[in-house]
Amino acid sequence: MVFKNTLLRAKLIRRYKRFLADVILDNGTEMTVYCPNTGSMRSCSAPGSEVCISHSDNSDRKYPYTLEMIRVGGSWVGVNTGLTNLIVAEAIKHGAIEELKDFDSLQREVTVTPGTRLDILLTGKSGRVFIEVKNCSMVEEGTAMFPDAVTKRGTKHLEELAGCVKRGDEAVIFYLVQRTDASVFRPAVHIDRQYAETLVKVHQVGVKILVYQAAVTPESISISGKLPFKLQ
Repeated sequence: MVFKNTLLRAKLIRRYKRFLADVILDNGTEMTVYCPNTGSMRSCSAPGSEVCISHSDNSDRKYPYTLEMIRVGGSWVGVNTGLTNLIVAEAIKHGAIEELKDFDSLQREVTVTPGTRLDILLTGKSGRVFIEVKNCSMVEEGTAMFPDAVTKRGTKHLEELAGCVKRGDEAVIFYLVQRTDASVFRPAVHIDRQYAETLVKVHQVGVKILVYQAAVTPESISISGKLPFKLQ
């Protein structure tokens, strides 16, 4: 995924009220920007960090700028979860995901049961593959972890994937780690034990786990490779 317009660089003052962040530009101008991330942004929201923000041409928006990424050490971290599905869908279409190459059609935002949607549906000669995509921005001591906050909705998605398997389809939980300073992935049991335990259970009944890393730069975000995972 390539950014259409040049991103503006700034420094993070604070992230607050879940969807807002204050930043300061190089010229000293302070502004409030939209922060499209429902998580806690643990390990990637330290005040004073360099950030990149994008501008929207939508005149109806209250906050015209969006927080796209934040620098942690030597790594840019993608925090705009609104882009995650697009990045993964593009990677699948371009053949960058080895396990997801054999398909004829790709649909996004597919309703499986009333009130619940999954992110991607692949259809091919071998059948259907339902995929739920999660953005992972938390890394501690070289380990990428999800979730960074309790997520009942995320647990529901795992159960929905297990239901797909029981009905005879394939199902995948896909974690996109949008930073390059991790070497392994595991569920964040210390943050959401129910989610971590549910992940183990659905994996045992046939839900596949894929973890891929993304190279994040102010110009583009693209899949860079696969990460191993460990379950507790």
